[in-house]
Amino acid sequence: MGGAEDPGLASTGHVGLSAGARALYKAAVSANGRLVPAGPGADNDAHLKELVDIGLLVPDMDDPGVLVAVDPKQLAAGLTATWQRRALELLTRAAALPADLHELSQAYGHMGHASQSGGPVEHIHGKTEINRRLAELMESSTKEVLSAQPGGGARSFPTAAAIELDVNMLRRGVTRRTIYQPSTRYSAPTREYVAAMTKEGGQVRTLGEPFTRLIVVDRLVAVIPFDGDTERAAVVQDDAVVAFLVNQFDACWERAIPFLGGNDVPPEVVSRLRSNIIRMMLQGVGHRVIARSLGLSERTLARHIAELREEHDAETLFQLGWKMSESHRSLPHFGDSAAE
Repeated sequence: MGGAEDPGLASTGHVGLSAGARALYKAAVSANGRLVPAGPGADNDAHLKELVDIGLLVPDMDDPGVLVAVDPKQLAAGLTATWQRRALELLTRAAALPADLHELSQAYGHMGHASQSGGPVEHIHGKTEINRRLAELMESSTKEVLSAQPGGGARSFPTAAAIELDVNMLRRGVTRRTIYQPSTRYSAPTREYVAAMTKEGGQVRTLGEPFTRLIVVDRLVAVIPFDGDTERAAVVQDDAVVAFLVNQFDACWERAIPFLGGNDVPPEVVSRLRSNIIRMMLQGVGHRVIARSLGLSERTLARHIAELREEHDAETLFQLGWKMSESHRSLPHFGDSAAE
């Protein structure tokens, strides 16, 4: 992703891990899965590079100066699939990897925040591990990826890395459908991403009503968040639950409006967005909460309110609220219009 070499593909000169790398990994696990590199010239430089190259240590999403340990069991499965698909000459190493990492898997299993498996539902902890697993699932997709991404223009991956990942999927023949909030139409990075996706055949729409974050891969596995907890996610592989989530996505998709990534925002999108702003203002909701709920920056919300004041010829917010309440009954309801 993002042009960086895939974990494990760098040449280490041998198939297995060195004793020093194993010891360094165990030290990281003993420190609750976190390791602060000693800096250039340290005695363990070569061992540290070996662990980073193979993907057993990755930078923390919130603190890039810290490396965090990756579950060797999950890493073994992901690398095996990747190597077998990409290069015949890596088959020997891929076949040896599970046994090579068995000892480290046992050490990782004793760490307090290790992933917990519960049959068809697996719990994942930490943004770094969640994003790593999402990238692994998307790279292994063969048919379809569905995404519902509320919260404005914020993305799990940097824009360039997300474009590269998704363009590669589309060029492999994978269908890609994504739902965003209308506020993403005002985000330059998101417009850039959407333009690249639609050019390659991906489909993006925006939905002006509340919906939950969701990713479904090949209608076989779904990734959903824990309510209100950005550090935890659940990977669901139960057929009935995944089918239900796909139906929920399709219902939202039918009500959403196509988004091609251009600068122009359709009038119906602006109308629905402002209707939501008006409703929340009439309910006494504060501006900061309105902005967060609709995925807007406070500056963009202020611009919409200023244009509403001009439209209603209101000099103050109090006067605007009074005039809007007069026409409140005529405002459209959530989801009155289906996608065109």
